[in-house]
Amino acid sequence: MAEDPAPLILTAGATRLDLLPALGGTVARFATRLGDGWIDWLRPAPAGTRDPEATGCFPLVPFSNRVRRGRFRFAGHEVALPMDGQPGPHFEHGFGWRRPWRVVERADDRATIEYRHAADAWPFPFRARQSFALAAAMLAITVEIANVGTEAMPAGLGLHPYFPRTPSTRLEAVVGAMWAVDAEVMPVALVAPPPADRDPGRGLEVDRVDLDNAFARWSGAARIVWPERRAALTMTADDPLRFLVVYTPPGEPYFCAEPVSHCTDAFNLAGSGRHDTGMIVLPPGKAASAMVRLTTAIERS
Repeated sequence: MAEDPAPLILTAGATRLDLLPALGGTVARFATRLGDGWIDWLRPAPAGTRDPEATGCFPLVPFSNRVRRGRFRFAGHEVALPMDGQPGPHFEHGFGWRRPWRVVERADDRATIEYRHAADAWPFPFRARQSFALAAAMLAITVEIANVGTEAMPAGLGLHPYFPRTPSTRLEAVVGAMWAVDAEVMPVALVAPPPADRDPGRGLEVDRVDLDNAFARWSGAARIVWPERRAALTMTADDPLRFLVVYTPPGEPYFCAEPVSHCTDAFNLAGSGRHDTGMIVLPPGKAASAMVRLTTAIERS
């Protein structure tokens, strides 16, 4: 990781976006000035942080969530990812958030950053890009991954946003099924429909559930409401982001609603013969991309 994660600041009206390209291509802050203060739409990163997992959002490339024991087989490759520094027994969230990105384009209200990965324990070289476009009441983030190697590559992409959490925060999202998980948060069964108390389509009171699950057949739209703040945010995502990971750790001042292209451990599940994992196979020279829009609303008094 680069030594100096200096922020790149974009502005549009009263809204600002602080990016940390050198710190995993992360978002340090997305906030709107309201009177003498600010309303944060994502969890703000501590000043000077060197921890990408303490930021407001990080990219998920070339896959999201966990790969069982960091191992899988694909097209004759026996992939074994390095487990040093992993918080548990499984490899999490790909590489993009762990490596520095470089700025390739910027203006007052937009920027594009890039990360290139040479073949190593992950034997498939790729290029990833994030493009940010800021407006007074919207942030659009486009994530792209391109196969720059000579053979097909398994892939996935998405974003890992951390949203502020209040006692009455509510999440609404239409989904078709939920992956039930074991004690290691690995998928064991696809449950359709989700249990009523865990179905975001019915509206989840974030403080009343303990979730770390991938929801399948997501509509691509989610709404977060903060009654105490008189504010709301609508998240919409393009194909292929049709899975939504919801993480509500008890006692934390945040929760996550992650738009992603595949379920947890998709590579191994696909290798076992499943066809509903969302795993993407990118031929040489091909790319996959998706835009996520965060549209904000403040109730004016």
